[in-house]
Amino acid sequence: MDKARPTIFLFTDGASSGNPGPGGYGAVLRCGTLEKELSGGFARTTNNRMELLAVIVGLEAIKWDNAVVEVYSDSSYVVNALNEGWLRDWERKGWKKVKNPDLWQRFLLVYRRHRVTFHWIKGHAGHPENERCDALAVAAGAGAAASGVILPPDAGYESMMEEKDNTLL
Repeated sequence: MDKARPTIFLFTDGASSGNPGPGGYGAVLRCGTLEKELSGGFARTTNNRMELLAVIVGLEAIKWDNAVVEVYSDSSYVVNALNEGWLRDWERKGWKKVKNPDLWQRFLLVYRRHRVTFHWIKGHAGHPENERCDALAVAAGAGAAASGVILPPDAGYESMMEEKDNTLL
C-alpha cells in the first residue's frame, strides 16, 4: 500500500519591464522540508505570459502524477482563469480570441496530471514566498538584460505578434 504523498506548495510570480519588454518568471516549490527555486527570462514578453509560465514550469517540475498542489499567485489573470471557469470556456470555444493560447494549452497538459487548487495573494505585500518569486522573476528578466545577458526570444509571444501583424496587412 502506497503512503499518501505530502501536499506540494507552489508559489509563483512573473514580471516584465515595459510589458512587452524583458521579462522573467520565478517559482518556489515546497514539499515538506524540501524546496526548489525555478526561474527564467526572455528578451521580449508580457507580464501575463510570465505569470502563467511560472505556474507551468512549477507544475512541470513535479516528479510524480496526481500530486496535490496548492498554487499561490498574485496574478488575477491566472487565478481567475481557473477559479472563475474562464479557461474551460476558452477551451470549449476553440481558443478563439484568447491571449496566450500556446501557454494555456501547455498549462492544461500538466494541470490535468495533478489535483491543483489556486489561491490569489496580494502582490508586493510582504508575503515572503511571493517576494522571493518576484525577485527571481525580475533577476531572470529585466535584471539579466540590464547586466548584458542576451535573453532568448519568447517564441510564443513573437508568434502572436507576427499573427497580429499579418491580420493588419
